[in-house]
Amino acid sequence: MNRRDLLKRSATLGIAAAIPSLASGKMFAGSGAAQDKIGIDKNNPVANRLVPPTKGSIPVAFVISKGAEMIDVCGPYEVFGDVTLPGVTDGPFDLYTVGETTELIQAWNGIKITPDYTFQTAPVPKVVVIPAQQGVSPAMLEWIRKSAKTADVTMSVCTGAFVLAKTGLLSSKAATTHHGSYSRFATQFPDVQLKRGARFVDEGNLASSGGLSSGIDLALHVVERYYGREQAETTAYWMEYQGKGWLDPNSNQAYAEARLPTKKQ
Repeated sequence: MNRRDLLKRSATLGIAAAIPSLASGKMFAGSGAAQDKIGIDKNNPVANRLVPPTKGSIPVAFVISKGAEMIDVCGPYEVFGDVTLPGVTDGPFDLYTVGETTELIQAWNGIKITPDYTFQTAPVPKVVVIPAQQGVSPAMLEWIRKSAKTADVTMSVCTGAFVLAKTGLLSSKAATTHHGSYSRFATQFPDVQLKRGARFVDEGNLASSGGLSSGIDLALHVVERYYGREQAETTAYWMEYQGKGWLDPNSNQAYAEARLPTKKQ
């Protein structure tokens, strides 16, 4: 057990005491049913509920290429990596990066990442995360199309929505993207129902978030779909994340309309 896991596990009781819904004992109720043990909150039903596996972890693939926006990758990566289930030793999500090759990639602002797998060698994912990036290729689009057939959720973050839309999977469906790209997205993909001012859009097995930090909220929403409201709250608390956008997909209304430039005084 590494230091981070030790800290997380030792903090479990402190988190339960700090969040009233957990302190009431719901999180740790021992009903004997598998879902009760992992803390699914029956009092807060979630639309598009996802069923976690009875054993093993949920494989989560982050599709990356040159110019990948780091918060789009690291925000959801942190969320899924910080989920801890009571009485379960291993993390419920198995995270890895996928690229066209395993050669070093220069992400946005110069950070370098080496993909764990290629499109040919990657494990079959149940969650696919598509960040904003610049190195989109036909091979990437085909891998996303193929993976989406068996994935529980294929989600884009920020202008990763352009990548997801290029696969054709969003045709006739609703989606959102970074507010600065609304017009370009609407022009390029007129068959997609663009939702301006949405923090994220949940279309069941497809989902998209607004810009940058919105990916954290969509990832928390996915955690909620698998494990319930209380588990998502616990994860957000551990991260010291105080944003509430994951509770309200329409909470990005400040970005619904383009901000007009102001005259300099």
